[in-house]
Amino acid sequence: MFSSRLRELRKAKKLTQNELAHSLNVEQPTIANWEKGFRVPDSLTIQKIADFFNVSVDFMLGRTEKIKGIKIPVLGTVPAGIPIEAIEEVLDYEEITPEMAKSGEYFGLKVKGDSMAPNIVEGDILIIRKQEDANTGDICVVMVNGYDATVKKIKKDLKGLTLIPNNPAYDIAFYSNDEIEHLPVKVIGKAVEVRRSL
Repeated sequence: MFSSRLRELRKAKKLTQNELAHSLNVEQPTIANWEKGFRVPDSLTIQKIADFFNVSVDFMLGRTEKIKGIKIPVLGTVPAGIPIEAIEEVLDYEEITPEMAKSGEYFGLKVKGDSMAPNIVEGDILIIRKQEDANTGDICVVMVNGYDATVKKIKKDLKGLTLIPNNPAYDIAFYSNDEIEHLPVKVIGKAVEVRRSL
């Protein structure tokens, strides 16, 4: 059971055996042997692995089906207003389910500003799936000028990209195809969940 749980957790975090070996300070063949069931690590190492994946030792050993979430970093703030420089510093961590983690790469962003109010307000944490494209109506994190980030609902058409606030006090921003290419303007992720502290 340990071997299959280790493989499942590694793949959920999209880690190669080499990357996991580096994180655990072991050799890649050691990870391969664990995943094949040829060897089982000692109890201290199992605890270290469980802590790394944010699960219990009981889960690693197949004694329980309950699993904690996968931790993702909350990176700085993203304005729900006028674009400002994106800050890529880790403020905190949020958990997502292993099932969600399998569907892509995720990170969190803390919202600043009120252009997406009342749906999204200052202090909310957005769970973002990294992707470079999205559909009309999606709420996305968009980079403008290569270093400014904002969160807006997007509208795509043949002429370009429109960034739409929920709050009518803010202006709609339109970027032509030429501006998208040369500024540049780039979708970096789609908001899939809003988390709010009461």
